[in-house]
Amino acid sequence: MADSRQDYYEVLGVPRDADDQALKSAYRKLAMKYHPDRNPGDHAAEEKFKGAAEAYAVLSDPQKRAAYDRYGHQGVQGASQGFDSGAFTDFSDILGDFFGFGEMFGGGQRRNRVQRGEDVRFDLEITLEDVMQGKSADLMVPRLDPCSRCNTSGAEPGGMSSCPTCHGRGEMIYQQGFLSIRRTCSQCGGRGQIVKRVCTQCKGEGYKRTDRKLKVNIPAGVDNNTRLRLAQEGQPGTNGGPPGDLYVILKVKDHPVFERHEDQLHCTVPVNMAQAALGTDVDLLTFDGLQTVKIPEGVQNGHQVRLKGLGVPRLNSHGRGDLFVHVEVRTPEKLTREQRKLLEQLRDLLPVENEPKEKGLFEKVKDYFM
Repeated sequence: MADSRQDYYEVLGVPRDADDQALKSAYRKLAMKYHPDRNPGDHAAEEKFKGAAEAYAVLSDPQKRAAYDRYGHQGVQGASQGFDSGAFTDFSDILGDFFGFGEMFGGGQRRNRVQRGEDVRFDLEITLEDVMQGKSADLMVPRLDPCSRCNTSGAEPGGMSSCPTCHGRGEMIYQQGFLSIRRTCSQCGGRGQIVKRVCTQCKGEGYKRTDRKLKVNIPAGVDNNTRLRLAQEGQPGTNGGPPGDLYVILKVKDHPVFERHEDQLHCTVPVNMAQAALGTDVDLLTFDGLQTVKIPEGVQNGHQVRLKGLGVPRLNSHGRGDLFVHVEVRTPEKLTREQRKLLEQLRDLLPVENEPKEKGLFEKVKDYFM
């Protein structure tokens, strides 16, 4: 039976190739328009708000989005149930992110909200040999770890006290006519508490800078700028929130012999005039060991020889591309007396072919219309 639910991209009003920023912007606009705080008693608006939140919860997650793109709603049957619209469930969050008005609607306590940690990027340089074989790499990634002594408070145990300015509320309330305006307390920053004794272990920062050793598995066939995700290995969250993710961005170094084009490899092998005329066998060291490349007699400059199945492994698939050997016929720039004598004899024996080459059909047609 066909799923009657509306397409998530249509719900948010974005194209299927929309990036993260476009998704977030579209969701924010819909959340502002249909949030229950702005439409009290309007059940239709509430359903649209829930629908937008559900669509964003799926499309903002790379794994859920990939499953949805491939299988539709069936691919995220469980993921879309009980969605988390946490970033914008409070109306103050929506207005605060756009206009800085969050404090007017009770946004003074936002600093105490559970928040996910930031994602971290790590650039890793690998070789073409790593691409061909795959590898496991050890990384030393700088990151922040919560201080074990103060648990991110920045204070010694028992070294916090209630803020004297806001009396522990984290916000100040001002009356302007019929409006009650709330602003984050400038002294405690919305925490409601201030540090009386700074933590001796982290010097009041709440976190320690460390280098974390991680292992990443690089599959064969990756390409330049391939992104590998290590879940929850980013910066720590705040107020008990989950850590962010670590994204390893691969940079493939140029190889001195082989050049890659998708799943194909290319290289150039030089031969002299005699080898080109008579044909020859050339030994070529490939990623699969020593291979014999048969150069046919009478080969012309630019001729290519195809070695099947010796190219790059196909990522997340079976099989490999091919290796193409390009023949470069080289003419000697300097000759010995004996070489010159032999070439003069050969010149006299070969037919003279110095007439200009006749144009092909394409050139003739092009000239006709010019």
